[in-house]
Amino acid sequence: MDVVLRHRGRAFTTADIAAIRALIEAHPQASRRALSKLVCERFEWRQANGHLSDMLCRGALLALERAGHLSLPAARARPPNNVIAHRRPAPVALDATPLRARLSDLTPLTLREVRRTPEERLVDALIAEHHYLGYVRGVGEQLKYLVKAGPRPLACLTFASAARHLAPRDRFIGWSPAARRHNLRFLAYNARYLILPWVEVAHLASHLLGRVARQIASDWQRVHAHPVYYLETFVEPARYRGTCYRAANWKALGLTTGRGNNDHTNQANRPLKQVWGYPLTPHFRTRLGQPP
Repeated sequence: MDVVLRHRGRAFTTADIAAIRALIEAHPQASRRALSKLVCERFEWRQANGHLSDMLCRGALLALERAGHLSLPAARARPPNNVIAHRRPAPVALDATPLRARLSDLTPLTLREVRRTPEERLVDALIAEHHYLGYVRGVGEQLKYLVKAGPRPLACLTFASAARHLAPRDRFIGWSPAARRHNLRFLAYNARYLILPWVEVAHLASHLLGRVARQIASDWQRVHAHPVYYLETFVEPARYRGTCYRAANWKALGLTTGRGNNDHTNQANRPLKQVWGYPLTPHFRTRLGQPP
């Protein structure tokens, strides 16, 4: 197969590029956004929930144009920079009275998935204000959880699409490159985990990890139309030991390279992190190792 470009795991052949050129010629008045949808429909490029993979397709079209394989119509609008448009969430006023209690005394203790609900802004604001890594607007598939004792927020967790390449994880799962590209959507990355700084409850952190693990597959199915079979996260050993993950039966798999997703220098430019993994089913290797 004469693959001329790969973008986010999708291969484009000379025949694909010819078909895209034909679409552009057949719709000379179409905007880039309209062309992206036409390309998605032509190649049945859809997310697991059935929606067109419009944003990924737009990125692929730009990559093809930059590589000289086609010419797109002039851009009709310049959307604002995401860093500017999606500013730091506004702080929220909360009761910061120290809470020292036994886990069994926290009743009712609720854990709710709040993506695309009014409480999502509260989760974003708490992470922006109190998590050492701060708030970053996520990309890809996401879920967000808010934990309360009665009406009082105690903690929040966010999950997002997993990293495409992660050597310790890939060795642990034992999947082939083709299986990884095909099945990566069945992994979820715990991007942020925050226990509010005035909350001192022994075993709360590992307890919440266990509760999330029991419901996240069904939540992911409900929101994104497919389950997840495996969870992963990173912990900076210089800051934390990952005690709550270990107590919740997560497994330490090894260290990252310190180069990040967009490295072009092969030089470490960020802190090394411990990779932790948690299979949600005993058969995760069988399910994740299936080729396309």
